[in-house]
Amino acid sequence: MTNVTNITSTPTATGTQGTSLSNPSSNLGENDFLMLMMDQLKNQDPLNPSDPTQYLSELAGFSSLEQETQIASSTSSAATQQASASALSLLGHTVSYQDSSGTTQTGTVSKVDFTSSGPALTIGSTSGISLSSVTEAT
Repeated sequence: MTNVTNITSTPTATGTQGTSLSNPSSNLGENDFLMLMMDQLKNQDPLNPSDPTQYLSELAGFSSLEQETQIASSTSSAATQQASASALSLLGHTVSYQDSSGTTQTGTVSKVDFTSSGPALTIGSTSGISLSSVTEAT
């Protein structure tokens, strides 16, 4: 969650307060939303107040989105860890895999490299084989 570096209330030409927000990465978090909401509530027109249920609805939606993002991140991390464990468990085993031409090849896994796209196996003298290309392990 990114912190807002500066929130200030300043009088405008009409005498009402305005809020300026300075955030270098332009990503607002839940605390930033709450600070802006409180500033807006403090400076609202008492004769025409805003609907507080709208704020609560927006906050609930924001919180829900933040939780879904955290769940997606955790799931992605677990999937990456599972793929790494699966690749490491193949070391020293004979596997069958499909090469780039679609031909089934067989060899022993001698090395696992961890790349940004996931684990890459070295089978026999061929390196860079995706874990998803493996069709059978013995």
